[in-house]
Order: sequence, then C-alpha cells, then structure tokens
Amino acid sequence: MRTHYCADINEQHIGQTVTVAGWVASRRDHGGVIFIDLRDKDEVVQLVCDPTDNVMAHKIAEEVRDQFVLLATGSIRARGEGLENPNLKTGKVEMVVDSLTIENRSKPMPFDLGDEKVNEEIRLKYRYLELRSQKSYDIFKLRSKATIATRNSLDAMDFLEVETPILTKSTPEGARDYLVPSRVHGGEFYALPQSPQLFKQLLMVSGFDRYFQIAKCFRDEDLRADRQPEFTQIDVEMSFCDQEDVIRVAEKLINDIFTACGFTIPTSFNRITHTEAMEKYGSDKPDMRYDLAMVDVIDIFERCDNEIFSGIAKTPKKNRIKALKVPQGDTIFSKRQMKGFEEYVRKFGAAGLGYFQMKEDGLKGPLTKFFSEDDIQAIIERCELEVGDAVFFGAGDKKLVLDYMGRFRIYLAELMDIIPQDTFEFLWVVDFPMFEVEDGRVKALHHPFTQPKTSENGTIDYEDIEEIESIAYDIVLNGTELGGGSIRIHKEAMQAEIFKLLGISEEEAQEKFGFLLDALKFGAPPHGGFAMGLDRMIMLMTGAQSIREVIAFPKTQRAQCMLTQAPSPVDAEQLKELSLRLRQTQTV
Repeated sequence: MRTHYCADINEQHIGQTVTVAGWVASRRDHGGVIFIDLRDKDEVVQLVCDPTDNVMAHKIAEEVRDQFVLLATGSIRARGEGLENPNLKTGKVEMVVDSLTIENRSKPMPFDLGDEKVNEEIRLKYRYLELRSQKSYDIFKLRSKATIATRNSLDAMDFLEVETPILTKSTPEGARDYLVPSRVHGGEFYALPQSPQLFKQLLMVSGFDRYFQIAKCFRDEDLRADRQPEFTQIDVEMSFCDQEDVIRVAEKLINDIFTACGFTIPTSFNRITHTEAMEKYGSDKPDMRYDLAMVDVIDIFERCDNEIFSGIAKTPKKNRIKALKVPQGDTIFSKRQMKGFEEYVRKFGAAGLGYFQMKEDGLKGPLTKFFSEDDIQAIIERCELEVGDAVFFGAGDKKLVLDYMGRFRIYLAELMDIIPQDTFEFLWVVDFPMFEVEDGRVKALHHPFTQPKTSENGTIDYEDIEEIESIAYDIVLNGTELGGGSIRIHKEAMQAEIFKLLGISEEEAQEKFGFLLDALKFGAPPHGGFAMGLDRMIMLMTGAQSIREVIAFPKTQRAQCMLTQAPSPVDAEQLKELSLRLRQTQTV
C-alpha cells in the first residue's frame, strides 16, 4: 500500500510523489492549513493539507483525529526557512497531500502515549497501545538485533540450535514449577521448564557437542523488577571443555551481541572469586561501577576495650567486623545522618552501626575511646583514611554482616549519586560454594548437577560442607546477575555422591532424575555451559527501569496479564476432563 516508510524520506525525494501509511501522532489546524504528523514504525513525517492544493484531501483532514490510521499520497517539498525540525530524520521535508484515506478511526486514547505517570495496570491492560510509542518500538528493535546476533555468533562458533520440550517432568530447581494437568493421564501433571538444564546435558551425551537455544522458561516465584513468571534465556552447552573454554565462548557471544546493538565493550571481563565478592562487597553480584569496598578489621577490634566487639572478634570464622570507608563522607554527611544510617541497617537485622570521622587532628567518634593509639593508627592505615573520610563498621554473624553491609554499600552509592550511568561493567564471579545450609537443610547453591572441586584423587574433602567449592561461574553486569553456568557432573558415582550430601535418597534420585543417571552410564563426556537472561540483558542495554518494559506482553508483579485477564477460571467441563476438582477455600 505504501511506497516508502517515513524514515526513508529525505531531501533526495523533493519533487517526487510518494505514498506513506501510519497513525496520526498529532494534528494542527493553522488558519485553514492542516498539519498532520504521521508516524509509522519508527519515524514521523509531516503532512500538509492545504485547501488551495487539494480541496478533497483537506476536507478529509478536517475529520482526522489523533491515532487515526491514514494512507496518504503526495509530493515531497522542502520545509520553509526556519521551519526545519532537527529532531526528526524527515525534519527538512514535508509532504503536500494529494490524496488522503482514513483507513480506520480511533476512539479517544485511554492515556497519552509515553506518559509514564499512568498507572501500570492501565498501561498493561492496553499494552498494544503502549507498544505503539517510539520508545517501545526502539526497545524491541534492539531486542530483535540481539537475538539475531545471538544466533549468528553461536552459529559461527559451530553451535547447533535445538529445541527442548516445554511439557516436561517436575524437578526441584529452587523455585516452584508451573504445573499442567494431563487429560490423557488423569491425576498426573507435566511441568513447564524452569530451564532446559537436563535436556541440554542429555544432548551432550548424544554427542551433539555444541548446543544452544533461545529458550522460554517458567518459574512460579515472587516477582521483582527484574523477574517475570515466563522469561527468555540464551542457553548454551558444550562438550570436552573446561571453565576457561566456556568463559571464552560467553565473552565472545556477549561482545557480538553488544556490538550488533551499537555498544562497545571489552573483549574480556574481570574476575573475582565468590569469597572475595562477599567479603569485599557483601554480594555475589557486586556492582563494580564504583568502589566502596569493605575491609576486614576483626583482628584490630579483638584488642579493643568494648566487650561486645571483642567478644564478636574472638570467633573470626563465624563472625565478621567490616569497615566501609566513604571518601569525604565526613563532609558529605551530617552527624545526624550518620546516626540515622543505623536505622537503615537495622531493617536487615543489624544490631547497630558504628562510625569514625577522619578529622585534621585524627580519628574521632564515639568508639575511639575503646581503642589504643596504636590500634587507632592501625584502623587509619587498614582503611587508608584521609582527612574528610568517614568509615562505618558492622559487626556480628558473618552472613548477617555481609548482607546488611552489602546493602548499605549500595544505599550509600545511590544516596551520593556516584553510580556512573551509560557504562557497562562486566564481572565474572567464580568458585561459588557448592552448598548452602538453611534451617539445618543442605541445598545446592546453583543446582545439584554442578561439578564440585575435588582433590587430586577425585574425592570431595571437607570439614564444613559450606566450604566445598564448585566449578561454577556467574556473569554480572552493573550489579545484576546476567547469567551463569558451571561445569557439570558427568560421572554417575559423583552425581550419586552429591545427591547423598543433599539428603536425596537413592529411591528419590531414581524417581526424579533416573533418566539422567541412566544417561551418565553410557559414556557421558565432560561438559559445561551457561545461560543468560535475554530480558535482563535488554533491560540493562536500554536503561529500562523494569523487565516488563522489554517483554512485549508481560505480567504484573502479581503474575497477572491485565490484557487478557489471565489467569482466569475455566468451566466445570474442562476441569472434569482433566480429573480436577476445585476445593472451596474460606477467607477470613
């Protein structure tokens, strides 16, 4: 129907007759001459409807309102002197309309496009209208480039794209499964995959060597700004590899994606161990765009005269005393603000928060009276304090201190507005613990198919189960976990040992993972891989505030689709076919 997209029209078309189509972005009547800004997928062109040029086109233009769908034919001319619009690709020209057709009319819009103050539920109810904006189109244009670059990059590295099942078996992976009842097998259920993990490992047993998939995954978990119940991940697995091989592939892939999307990033990324990340930044996904690293001072506090601090310091394996230096913090924050920070960390379980101020005449603060001159000097040197600095102290249980001091670090950075924007800081976090213990129960930190680090004779030696390290790695971008992976267990005996440490009996292991254990008996090669969240990557690329902005039809934080009103009830006949019956629940 059209001869040109709006964005293609420029000074070279002056004098030519073209046809364009799109939606009315705005309409202005200037003393009889009507100007219409017509927008298609990614640009606006100005239409001029002058009754002296074409009476019929002008008459139709009088009926036009915002968001009407138009087809327009006319000649291109240069805009008058001083009337050019430098913000548009078409800003130097305009179309004098010869023929105008209203292809469809529009009711008044429920909100103005681009108005971010509109209630999110309203915007999601009319998501197809929100997507009509230039901002939304640009996001999904970038997302399309990223997915195409993903396929091109991995294809060039000899990876084979393979689709794995959506209807599969429920397996514990840390979040709740979405269950799908089977009509054929009454009372039994499929699960939607939280990831293609087991299937991609089976493909390695099949000898496929290098696999990838842009996979839909589903997790019934509490939602946050960077989570959705259904999401897309770039899933990769390869055989006969070690951690270095996987990291090289991941860095090449990420670089190809960002380059295709118009960004320049390093070809290789910095690395720190999980232990270093936790001890210095209180997070396994630290934002490295700013410093504010924590320093361990538990040995100095052990010598102080304060019984609370010295008591905590007597068990350095179980406890931590961390110092967080804020350069020029004494000049930035008032004493009242510093005392107020204690209320912030108390929200995360802290018993308190101490602080010192570095003055011209030395270290000052309510805690200095408990330290000798030598130990005060030791704190100054350990924290590398200069005049004007402030230093904050957290003390107590190791996990608790690292958690609230890590949160406090982010809070301070945001408060001081020191986080650089428009920059990408990638980081590999490696050597993750294999296990964590919660409420006395041993859990796999990544998943139970991760290869633990072993001794030279291939055994797992440990005194504390939480100190066992795994060959696992996460890729972090600007403080957000972009993805992660591991080298997998490829020997049945090792997999059985890990199940045993997790408290999974042989019977339960066979019931839930029997197909994988059987496959490991048939010559499974060494293999490993990674997965990256495509939605999160696009969110970070575009600077979007929520992952919902980069998913075409997202769910709300309550996992509802406002557009289709899903989830919704089904009729009794459907339930009967699925051998299901709803139980009435009483509300209090």
